[in-house]
Amino acid sequence: MAKIVLLEDESDLLQETAAFLQSCGHVVTAVSSCAEFTAVMVTADIALIDIMLPDGNGFDMAAALRRVKPRAGIIILTAKNATEDKLRGLYGGADHYLTKPIKLLELTAIIDSLGRRVGSSEWLLLAESRRLQSPEGLESELTASEMVIFQLLLNNPGQVISRRQIVEALGHSWVDYDLRRLDTLVSRLRRRWREKYEVELPLKTEHRDGYSFCAVLSEV
Repeated sequence: MAKIVLLEDESDLLQETAAFLQSCGHVVTAVSSCAEFTAVMVTADIALIDIMLPDGNGFDMAAALRRVKPRAGIIILTAKNATEDKLRGLYGGADHYLTKPIKLLELTAIIDSLGRRVGSSEWLLLAESRRLQSPEGLESELTASEMVIFQLLLNNPGQVISRRQIVEALGHSWVDYDLRRLDTLVSRLRRRWREKYEVELPLKTEHRDGYSFCAVLSEV
């Protein structure tokens, strides 16, 4: 089961496609404009996007979704079959480009394939924008110090990162550093996720040793 956002301005096609996807067990949010799509796109595991829309175009919506949810599945559904349109869609962030009329069984197979990818439980470290993203697509900015910690965790998967490793990576002297500063830094990070999203960050304190990340962490 995937959470699907369907963007289509043709009412009959919107209702028909949404009903079919729901019958396949998916949770579908059906919208007919760019404004509506923008308001709900963060909830999407997979987005089905028409190109020609009353208040914009699907190319821009695909690119916007890819920016905020790098792992989301994006399928363009359109009557535009020119090669340049296909290339624009695929290079702009879409995973698949299907031309109308859509073969529903083919669409189902593509959604199932994308679902295996977006259903991953891994956390993502978005290095360029210095953000951490949960498997559900929730994001939080990281401070420079927090980014250092996550780079260490990323480079040492499944291992305990010692307090000394962290302190020295932060550019401080191990001898002079007050470890309560590090504990406070980690505590604030956990609290931020808990208060903002009601999510427990899988950052585990290893008694007297350091910290480990009890989930898959990848960098994009």
